[in-house]
Amino acid sequence: MQPWRFNIRHIRAFVKTFELGSLRAASKSVHMSQPAMSQAISKLEEQLDMQLFRRQSDGMKPTRGADLLHPRLKAFLAFVRSVRVTHAQIRAFLALARSGSYAAAHQRSGLARASLHRAVSDLEGALGQSLVRRRGRGLELTDAGCAYARRYSLAEAELRSALEEVRALRGLNAGRVAVGAMPLCRARVLPEVIVRFQKFWPTCDIYVAEGSHAELLEPLRNGELDILIGALREDMTAPDLLQVPLFGDWPVVIARYAHPLQTHTSHTLESLSAYDWCLPPRGVPLRDRWEQMFGNVGLTAPNVRVECGSVITIRQILMQTDCLTILSPDQVAVELEAGWVKIVGKTTRNMQRTIGMTYRENWRPTRPQRGLMNMLGEVARGQDSLNPVCDDGRDADSGEAGCGQHLSNRLQPGAGSVFKS
Repeated sequence: MQPWRFNIRHIRAFVKTFELGSLRAASKSVHMSQPAMSQAISKLEEQLDMQLFRRQSDGMKPTRGADLLHPRLKAFLAFVRSVRVTHAQIRAFLALARSGSYAAAHQRSGLARASLHRAVSDLEGALGQSLVRRRGRGLELTDAGCAYARRYSLAEAELRSALEEVRALRGLNAGRVAVGAMPLCRARVLPEVIVRFQKFWPTCDIYVAEGSHAELLEPLRNGELDILIGALREDMTAPDLLQVPLFGDWPVVIARYAHPLQTHTSHTLESLSAYDWCLPPRGVPLRDRWEQMFGNVGLTAPNVRVECGSVITIRQILMQTDCLTILSPDQVAVELEAGWVKIVGKTTRNMQRTIGMTYRENWRPTRPQRGLMNMLGEVARGQDSLNPVCDDGRDADSGEAGCGQHLSNRLQPGAGSVFKS
């Protein structure tokens, strides 16, 4: 069921009736007549195919379904805010914001172009704000348009989760989990979690969006993704996001199997600097720490012949050249087993990174979403047993400061814990 098929006035009538316990009190609060309130709730029950209240002489008694819906629909209204906007206006505006043009929005939503123009114009009038402006032959969102697009997208996410919980209560399809996957987690952790998850939640859909941290952050903030999995940012100060560490990772130096460097980890940074490298571009934490690794011992960072963030592309380049790269062993586990590449060097302590989850601060996960997060925690505990040896030869689990030190005390509030079912 599409989220924006629901009338916002009907949702507001439900929330106030739930909170005040009677149609009479709720009708005064939302400025609707009692018959209109009763009709609104009946229409909502019809759309949901679920009774929301038991009509009794002493008031309206919420059902279990109403208890589930209320916090999410209240949050939905908090994102929408204005009582003057309609679900049709928001649907049209989100289609335009996500598509970039009225023609593309027409294809995306199925709404006629004239209806899209009218709905967006009416929304601007209701808000007293300009949301879209012309830029050359195209369109772009104003600053206000960007802010409203995010709020309405988060409202849509709350409404979608509410519908998923209603379906689950009725024993129907259990919903959807949308995961943003950064490179490292795609190698081993996420596939293992998905296989486990499907056994417990066979009717729940999983959507995986692949990309870098920068590419996935806005979809997460907008509610299009539920969680991000990958290397955490120690310097991230976003107040609307929380980070939860899962396990530590220490990259190693990788080369093709027939590379002149031998397969061992005693090569000095000076000997490694004699070769060209293939690495992600500047600004990516792995690249920045790689440069620091050489700078810390007074060496100039070697030549980066190719800037690339794709593990598959890097692997193919390595197999045909003498270039070196830095990757987690998990990212090339198959290639190492097949004898296509080999580990030719270790890295210093500054290369350690923490892999974890990032999610919105006030996000309320559904049961399947909590289930996937808890499975990530279980798989992560297995990953911790694979900790390598630090650059000074100490085992990473030794308890001494260095590679094995967990970063949970340096992350956002809430780090170090996984959602409980």
